[in-house]
Amino acid sequence: MLVLSLAACGSANKPASSTTRPETSAPTEQPESSSTAPAESEPETQPETGKTLVVYYSASGNTERVAKDIAEAAGADLFEIVPTEVYTSEDLNWTNPDSRVSREHDDESLRDVPLTTTEVPDWDSYDTVFIGYPIWWGIAAWPVDTFVKNNDFTGKTVIPFATSSSSGMGQSGSLLADMAGTGEWQEGQRFSSGVSSDDVQSWVNGLGL
Repeated sequence: MLVLSLAACGSANKPASSTTRPETSAPTEQPESSSTAPAESEPETQPETGKTLVVYYSASGNTERVAKDIAEAAGADLFEIVPTEVYTSEDLNWTNPDSRVSREHDDESLRDVPLTTTEVPDWDSYDTVFIGYPIWWGIAAWPVDTFVKNNDFTGKTVIPFATSSSSGMGQSGSLLADMAGTGEWQEGQRFSSGVSSDDVQSWVNGLGL
């Protein structure tokens, strides 16, 4: 009977040791597979060249909306031009001869609008640059002038675009090209204030970028 009881105890202990083995081995295998995944994906980094950037100044939000549509369609980054002293709705009231934009329009020396920054991170990595702005009195809103004058567009294809309720593109793109003095500036595109995202995307797709 002593022999039988020892044999029974021995057989009862076996399942316990066999069932604990898979439970302890499974977690040790999981981190090994997850830790190797990042190492395998690290070499697949995109080169920092040939990128597209959308630079824009928006006074009332229309240009910003178009800029975001262009960025989405072109797979581009965004950079907003921001005046140090942001224009208020009163500043933008062009029907008031004493408003900020009216005074700046009448006195060109006031159009040198300081910006929070004119420096774009990794500027040299962009080959194509869209520049967007609202049309003010037939030309580009002058906060854009400050950005253009302070950057080197050498080796870049520059595509201007504008928004307005009724005014056309005018000479705004060519005037900016003259200010820049560098870059390969393309013919611009004017969009109405209520342009659809589909129309913006169709225009971008037609550029063959």
